Amino acid sequence: MSEPVRHASPARFGLTEPRSEEVLRGLGLWADRRPTEGSEAVLAALSRCPDPDLALRGLERLHAVADWDALSVALHKDVVVRGRLLAVLGSSTALSDFLVVNPDRWRSLTDDVDVSLELADGDVLRTEYRAKLLLVAANDLAHVVEHDLPYVPYDTVAAQLSDLAVSALRASLKLAAERVNGADRCQLAVIAMGKCGANELNYVSDVDVVFVAEGDLGVATRLASTMMQIAGQSCFEVDAALRPEGKAGALVRTLEGHASYYKKWARTWEFQALLKARPVAGDAELGQAYLDVVRPYVWTAAERENFVEDVQAMRRRVEDHVPSGLADRELKLGRGGLRDVEFAVQLLQLVHGRSDEDLRIQATTAALAALGQGGYVGREDAAEFGRSYRFLRTLEHRLQLQRLLRTHLFPADDDMTALRWLARSTGLAADGQKSEGQVLLAEFRKHANQVRRLHEKLFYRPLLQSVAGVPTEALRLTTKEAVARLAALGYTSPDGALRHIQALTHGMSRRARIQGALLPVLLDLFAGTPDPDGGLLAYRKVSEALAETPWYLRLLRDEGAVVERLAVLLGTSRFVPDLLVRAPEVMRLLADTDALVGGDPHSIGKPLRSAVSRYPEAARAIAAARSLRRHELLRIAAADLLGFMPLETVCISLSEVWGSVLQSALDAAVRSSGDPAAVVSVIGMGRLGGHELGYGSDADVMFVCRPLEGVSDAEAVKWASGVVEKIRRLLGAPSQDPPLQVDADLRPEGRQGPLVRTLDSYRAYYRQWAEIWEKQALLRARFLAGDAALGAEFEALIEPLRYPPDGLDAASVREIRRIKARVDAERLPRGADPSTHTKLGRGGLADVEWTVQLLQLQHSGSVPGLRTPSTMAAMEAAVGAGLLAAEDAAALTAAWNLATQARNALMLVRGKASDQLPTSGRDLVAVASVMGYEPGGDPGEFVEEYRRTTRRARAVAERVFYGEGL
Repeated sequence: MSEPVRHASPARFGLTEPRSEEVLRGLGLWADRRPTEGSEAVLAALSRCPDPDLALRGLERLHAVADWDALSVALHKDVVVRGRLLAVLGSSTALSDFLVVNPDRWRSLTDDVDVSLELADGDVLRTEYRAKLLLVAANDLAHVVEHDLPYVPYDTVAAQLSDLAVSALRASLKLAAERVNGADRCQLAVIAMGKCGANELNYVSDVDVVFVAEGDLGVATRLASTMMQIAGQSCFEVDAALRPEGKAGALVRTLEGHASYYKKWARTWEFQALLKARPVAGDAELGQAYLDVVRPYVWTAAERENFVEDVQAMRRRVEDHVPSGLADRELKLGRGGLRDVEFAVQLLQLVHGRSDEDLRIQATTAALAALGQGGYVGREDAAEFGRSYRFLRTLEHRLQLQRLLRTHLFPADDDMTALRWLARSTGLAADGQKSEGQVLLAEFRKHANQVRRLHEKLFYRPLLQSVAGVPTEALRLTTKEAVARLAALGYTSPDGALRHIQALTHGMSRRARIQGALLPVLLDLFAGTPDPDGGLLAYRKVSEALAETPWYLRLLRDEGAVVERLAVLLGTSRFVPDLLVRAPEVMRLLADTDALVGGDPHSIGKPLRSAVSRYPEAARAIAAARSLRRHELLRIAAADLLGFMPLETVCISLSEVWGSVLQSALDAAVRSSGDPAAVVSVIGMGRLGGHELGYGSDADVMFVCRPLEGVSDAEAVKWASGVVEKIRRLLGAPSQDPPLQVDADLRPEGRQGPLVRTLDSYRAYYRQWAEIWEKQALLRARFLAGDAALGAEFEALIEPLRYPPDGLDAASVREIRRIKARVDAERLPRGADPSTHTKLGRGGLADVEWTVQLLQLQHSGSVPGLRTPSTMAAMEAAVGAGLLAAEDAAALTAAWNLATQARNALMLVRGKASDQLPTSGRDLVAVASVMGYEPGGDPGEFVEEYRRTTRRARAVAERVFYGEGL
């Protein structure tokens, strides 16, 4: 022992009252202005008490009534007695009072915690119950005062308090049986509910029970009432309000009476209450029979109509009853309080516990751990929820111990004395910047916010409502009945579907458990799509490909919108799944509609170009460009299929992505091609030039170059051709990505002509050789990538060709009409249906576009609005100039939009480009679904609408394009 500090003050040990030194002297702990020899350990322990002054007052009171010599020796020599006694005295005035009234009870503080009660009468029961409570509390608090003593976890304390309550109930029932005449004429079982049933009782709480009896119910009722009276007078209030019909119902019912009530009349909250029921006293066989009767109702309750909404509404009602001024301090009922944890855990148990017996646990913390282990809650979420719940329950325990009163109110922010005491009683210390009270306040707010965040995330998770809507038998995915259910849902190969399910849910891994929770919902969702079997197969492939992606299943579990949207995508499209495997990060966007749709479609290529610019090697740069294109292509397709992106935005987005890929590829090829000999520009043609690209469209382009100073045209063309060939080779290389074909067939002389020309070469060719179809093709030419100044010069060069100042002569008009007629006759594929071919069919894209382009060639010299590569913009200008009737434009526009959208839908549904609409089968159902028709409706309505719309457009084309009378 170190030498005592001379001339010390009691304040050194946290003692602030004026009488402290006098009291210490009386206890033999102080003399001559310093601690007595050997008392340093006692005084140091006092200083660590939650309230040292309160603990000293308790010692003074015991000094007056107890065997002080023996107690003083124990305080000095026995660290267990010292830690337990001083912790109780510094924490609880009620337990201090008990020790003063029963001064020899301090000796029991050396005992192991044993909460069993064997009693002869009610007076003894009261004393023994309080003595056992003292021992539990002393063991719980001791480590705060003596750090070498073991810390007792919250779960252990709650279980000890529950066991003590059960022991008290049994003792009370035994005493009641001695008082009630004819007690042997009935069998009575006591069913613990609430926190006692769940083994998580507080220090001060009503004990909720339900009674079930057989035999003489009158005697059983008297026996139950007497038991409640004895326990209430001696230990705690016994509350039977959770029984059927509440306080208005019979106190005791038969087993059959309980079964009848829960079958016909029970409300949602009553099934939630039964989750924690367990027999604790009386006839054990009858108690077990009660559980056997009511438990099936618990695990089918989630199937009740509006079950999830009822539980959620009940939590809101409880919260609404908390006085507004106390909402932030109410540990139990307020926002971020204990009920937030309990309601969330119980709702998850009731929904998922129907199929997973591992979740059928009464205690909140154990159930939360099982939910995390099973994958129904994220591991970190479960751990955080559990930590916060234990912290809040510990605060509740400490507050109740002060006076053994039922309270759940956290101290006010400005009550620093109460905050300091509560902080010290939970083992929190000042951290150098904040006092104990401030540390506690920060911890309380952190945990309350954490609880509320997780409560909102889990309790209102959309997946819960979806899972609850699945019948219980359908949750058992490996039973034979599942095949019949799958067939009823519309799966054409239910045996195959069951094999997919078994593959995904095989084993006991956490991944399999999460799949087991997701699949019943997904099966129903797939059933509402055009191709349930294809959707489930695609889901299996995606899940297996992403099996090691840590966030994949977590995202599906936690984000209901993602599950619903993914089901639509996989059950509709064969284009999406392959992309999804290679660009899984897009799945995260399914949770956020704004992120999925993106911003300005004209700007989406900027991040792509910026990312690709970091790669010096052409091959790596172009591979990166293809990867980023894959991401954007999937994002656009998903937004399109889900109905979030209008057609115009889809076309612009696809065109911008292609343009950015070409720009990035050109930059990379130039960087890796040695000293440059020329500048190069890429000119977009066709749909790419018109910002009208579809999913299956190639990139129609032309390439123009200009020699750098001192370089000949031949050298420039040779160097530029090498760059372009490299671009085409790397972009067109075999890959799992959708192909990127760079088509330069619209260049002068077509495939026979040079791939790259100088501006002068283009000028010479167009001056001497340009045919009318080439001028028509130039209507959609637009600078796309490369040198902007050169691109602008090219556009200026072709301006008089595509927008002839004097329009077209009659011969040119006849030639355009002749070419169009030849296209109609020769290019429509053999066997194609001209009424449903989106490109070359009657009233299809070609009819509309050739009609508009003829008007452009004839009148753009005098109508500036017609000088645009956009079909829709040119048509609007033609209406404005009086060249096209508004109703004709409306017919053409409707057909063009419908055909473009249908063409895109074909690519999304089939996963490959096509222009011919299907007329039957799942593909037609899927295409019609993408076009906005209900999957369960008649897809033939879509075909009929398409034919009607294109017939009107064809009539306009024949009149406007071919002229009256033709």
